[in-house]
Amino acid sequence: MLDIFLSSLGQLFTLSHLLFMVLGVLVGLVVGIIPGLGGIAGMSLLLPFLYGMEPTVALGMLMGLVAVIPTGDTFASVLLGIPGSSASQATVIDGFSLAKKGQAARALSSAFLSSMIGGLIGAGVLTGFILIARPLVLSFSSSELFMLTLLGLSMVAVLSGRDLFKGLAACGLGLLVGAIGMAPATGEFRMNFGLDYLYDGLPLVVVGLGIFALPEIIDLLVKRGSIAEEPCNLGEGWRKGISDVREQRGLVARCAAIGSLIGTIPGLAGSVVDWLTYGHAVQSANDKSEFGKGDIRGVIAPESANNACACGAMVPTLLFGVPGSGTAAVFLGGLLLLGLQPGVGMIETHLDLTYTIIWSLALANILGAALCLVLARPVASLTRVPFATLAPLITVLIMFAAFQATRSAGDLLALGAVGILGVLFKQANWSRPAFLIGFVLAPGAEGYFYQAVQFQGTDAFMRPGVMIIGALILSAMFIPMITAAWRKRREAVSVGAAVPQKAAPTLGVIDTVLFAALMGTAVVAWMNVADLSLIGGIMPRLAIAILALSCLAEIARCVIFRPRWEHQATGLQGLWLLGFFTLVGAILLLGFITVATLFCFVFLLTIARLKPWVATAMALGVIAFLVGMAEFLTLTYPSGLIDPWLFG
Repeated sequence: MLDIFLSSLGQLFTLSHLLFMVLGVLVGLVVGIIPGLGGIAGMSLLLPFLYGMEPTVALGMLMGLVAVIPTGDTFASVLLGIPGSSASQATVIDGFSLAKKGQAARALSSAFLSSMIGGLIGAGVLTGFILIARPLVLSFSSSELFMLTLLGLSMVAVLSGRDLFKGLAACGLGLLVGAIGMAPATGEFRMNFGLDYLYDGLPLVVVGLGIFALPEIIDLLVKRGSIAEEPCNLGEGWRKGISDVREQRGLVARCAAIGSLIGTIPGLAGSVVDWLTYGHAVQSANDKSEFGKGDIRGVIAPESANNACACGAMVPTLLFGVPGSGTAAVFLGGLLLLGLQPGVGMIETHLDLTYTIIWSLALANILGAALCLVLARPVASLTRVPFATLAPLITVLIMFAAFQATRSAGDLLALGAVGILGVLFKQANWSRPAFLIGFVLAPGAEGYFYQAVQFQGTDAFMRPGVMIIGALILSAMFIPMITAAWRKRREAVSVGAAVPQKAAPTLGVIDTVLFAALMGTAVVAWMNVADLSLIGGIMPRLAIAILALSCLAEIARCVIFRPRWEHQATGLQGLWLLGFFTLVGAILLLGFITVATLFCFVFLLTIARLKPWVATAMALGVIAFLVGMAEFLTLTYPSGLIDPWLFG
């Protein structure tokens, strides 16, 4: 075994391997910084270059990219409020809030350092785990996977705070939206309303950008300031972020361990693990008051897990040829292009190459985090730029990222539709993470439930693993509530006061609109699924029940406890949303590149009030970016009437 380790280290530190690893790291940083691309697109860019390359050299390049994307996507999540990928959605909640407080450098430096440590822990776990992983991974049946999705849903109770019923209603709506499309067990189509675009359901990237990115852009445009509301001392923030990671080293270790474990389970990586670890950070904190408002633990937890999860996803990919994530699926194709067959042979005959892959991940994590830490200070200064200058560029960027989902004009319309919901949720303080958790977990929960019932019947939920995960779910839901109630009672008794009463619910115009709209949605959806078979309709019916009962419970709470009226502004936000749909209409009529360029130029000239030559240069940069990405990714944008003449 020692000679294999030495051989792997020798391959790792060859000049060619290191050079191509650095190349992969650089590509991964660029891909990670551009929202919506993620590992799948980045890996797809590198695959054509693998033909004829030495396996060790090619794998160094691929591992550099795989390791760094979960680190690079933090830039967009923290600075712009846009999830850089599906695995960085939870980072947006507190990371972007810190940026708006002028603490962008603190959030970035802590994120990059915790990502590096998480990646190293993941690689260390993977090093020893690779030989014993097979029986553990194979022991997870569909019933355990179903319970793990329920564990993810149980985080809604943690993330909803006082507004539990609103959070559950948002989660129910997310489950319902996630059930749009074809039922996995019966092939029946649900809630597509005759639209071809909805036959396969809504893409995750569109929903993620719509529920998080558009509302933040509109909110900052309404405020007409910079991203940071307070001046940011970048040097101090840099050191503070590193100090935060040192103080939260226990949280880093726990979340990295969770990420490593979840990554080994096919289909549960990425966007699941960041919510699980974020929920763990909230649940394990004594003081939860700052979560959602800029708590550094809300950045450290998901970022520690993301890179560890990328390492864990290599276990089923290398051992069984079963990709643990979308990026791992493309990596699997890369292995086949290099003439390597995933499976037991990777341990028996290519063990040195397997450990080269693992240690390349570790080294690439160090290189990527170092580069990101170097870039953190200059990039964080973007938060002091007037947001009107960045808004048109970011808008074009998220429209480009959304269009990547299915490369259909429907992506842009769906982005705006989900954006409306995101704006309403943000203004009324409904839980957007709860909605996204429901959406992300709906397909997996439904598929695993069908498989468990079909193959195991009622015995599916009597397995020891199911019992253990069920106990974890109950703990996640009830222990925080019991602990909080006990703490309040103890504090009241210690000062001789009465037990404090529950806080009165808040109610506003948007709340009223949402209650009416959601109840109407539940009725329409119930009528739509009425003719479905029992198996094909069980998930949407469950989602409808959660949605309707949660809304009714919150309405009843407002009737019993006199609500406090809350002003919820919508006027300016509505105008900006109308402008967005006008922009989409112009794109469909005239062409994506033409309208995006004119939009940026006019916006920068009239609203941002930049000098004409600056606005012109930035508009030309938009053209260069869109045309370049079209060539790299073989994209065909909506052409309209003008694009074919200018860019055909």
